[in-house]
Amino acid sequence: MDGTEANRRNYTKSETQPLQAMTDHEKDKKSSGNDRVTLKKEIGLLSACAIIIGNIIGSGIFISPKGVLEHAGSVGLSLIVWVLGGGICALGSMCYAELGVTIPKSGGDYSYVTEIFGGLVGFLLLWSAVLIMYPTTLAVIALTFSNYVLQPAFQNCLPPYVATRLLSTICILFLTWVNCSSVRWATRIQDVFTVGKLLALCLIIVVGLVQICRGHYDALVPSEAFEFRKDPSVGQVALAFLQASFAFSGWNFLNYVTEEMVDPRRNLPRAIYISIPLVTLVYTLTNIAYFSSMTPEELLASNAVAVTFGEKLLGMFSWVMPISVALSTFGGINGYLFTSSRLCFSGAREGHLPYLLAMIHLKNCTPIPALLVCCIATILILCIGETHNLINYVSFINYLSYGVTIAALLYLRWKKPNILRPIKVNVLVPVSYMVFWAVLLGFSLYSEPVVCGLGMVIMLTGVPVYLVGVRWRNKPRWIYRVVERVTYVGQKLCFVVFPQEDPSEAELLTASKPDN
Repeated sequence: MDGTEANRRNYTKSETQPLQAMTDHEKDKKSSGNDRVTLKKEIGLLSACAIIIGNIIGSGIFISPKGVLEHAGSVGLSLIVWVLGGGICALGSMCYAELGVTIPKSGGDYSYVTEIFGGLVGFLLLWSAVLIMYPTTLAVIALTFSNYVLQPAFQNCLPPYVATRLLSTICILFLTWVNCSSVRWATRIQDVFTVGKLLALCLIIVVGLVQICRGHYDALVPSEAFEFRKDPSVGQVALAFLQASFAFSGWNFLNYVTEEMVDPRRNLPRAIYISIPLVTLVYTLTNIAYFSSMTPEELLASNAVAVTFGEKLLGMFSWVMPISVALSTFGGINGYLFTSSRLCFSGAREGHLPYLLAMIHLKNCTPIPALLVCCIATILILCIGETHNLINYVSFINYLSYGVTIAALLYLRWKKPNILRPIKVNVLVPVSYMVFWAVLLGFSLYSEPVVCGLGMVIMLTGVPVYLVGVRWRNKPRWIYRVVERVTYVGQKLCFVVFPQEDPSEAELLTASKPDN
């Protein structure tokens, strides 16, 4: 994991020669720039919106809005929290839009923080994300998918442990194969399943509006909506925002695939400005629909709000809701695999992970080694079993990384005021987000010190790994020989090479690079 450019160049020349020699006959066929072995720009505006919406809308809005109501204490305040939660995400996404076009590199938070704050801070974000955060999130979503698919076969009991793990593993393996085969296939799946999620939520909204038109809106009348079950406190409201923020997580994922977007400097901000307000509107209307058919007590007693909603109002068509949740989570798994593999790819390209993970398939131009690492890590987490406890520990890290990234934007504004910024948001936007972030994490630390502390411990275990793997330059030669041999075997097995640089992209990166 030595990060020097010289080592990469020497290694590229010496170790990839045999594999490249096998494919000389293919090089003769590739005379145009379009046949360059590089990540293909196949993500247009529609697919970009689908990535954001598909990653935000997972199982959360279907099965766990009760957390917001429980901490908010009233229906009215919970709806306000949902709207403001979307607004906070909009502030964060505007900051990410500026960073995404100023530093047009895939990798999202990691790439920006590494570029601005240096290798150690970036590596700690990368370490926690690759080691625990994304594999655990993928495992939880896959288990949700398998539980809802198997629910009709086990109506009176929970699905067997082995059955849920097996189906989850099959789902992960299938979507890994799709993502390895073609970027176009992966984005088409994302498009289709995102439309399916929105249609399912539209069904809930329409049925809820029909209920309201019939006069079933007692819980939404202001006198009832703001009747608190307990005295509200700042800490409880902060925890309600935290619950809503979990449902909105994924809003920054488009920044992980910037280099695969068509015209990212125009389509990245457009996709953000379209998707975040749309999701906020849909989430708010969905919660209004829930309250049109369920009392607050019924909602709090339900572990699967959308399923309870379907059983009450859809009658013989109540099976639509479990299927909708399953389809939603299937699309979520695809989105997380697609974006998290690009994080591994970006980390390897910077020298923070083995270089094999920075290679792409010679024909399909997909980062197969990075996808396989994400797949294997997720399956290992599935075998551990206690995935929900792990996700509690690392949720703190997730929000910590958001704050560090927005702080990097403010630092770059102060340190390098004259670099090219195609988009420049008002300084009040990142400052407002940082105030909210500080309050939210402060109350999280106060309410859950053990969980947050363990999250920090997980992140800080990356410090010795960084010092040994990245900063220690003069390692024994046998270590380099082992790494080179493993990399060469990996190249042969996966048929991958380093991507070739696109001169136009190199120009953009040079223009955007912070001047010394």
